[in-house]
Amino acid sequence: MNDSWGILIDEQRQDPMNIFEIIMLVCFGAAWPFSIYKSYRSKAIDGKSVSFLWVILVGYSSGFVHKIVYNRDPVIYLYVLNGSMVFADIILYYRNKRLLGKR
Repeated sequence: MNDSWGILIDEQRQDPMNIFEIIMLVCFGAAWPFSIYKSYRSKAIDGKSVSFLWVILVGYSSGFVHKIVYNRDPVIYLYVLNGSMVFADIILYYRNKRLLGKR
């Protein structure tokens, strides 16, 4: 079932699954593989903010917790996937920082 506000309804559970949340997570998630690849290949930390990465990870973690506590639906996998990619980018940041010998 689809209403005019873009909410998809799973008729068995009657839980709303917001199509806009899915689109947001897919669009944001599409950028992380490029960032990870660039971090891995360049071994540089210039232009990368680890504070920003941690804030993004906290945001994805909060979305994951919300899904666990209030609204379990398949969208939780997008939070896990995106959070995992951000965490990989964080690990690469610290690896690259160590390789460059920076504190």
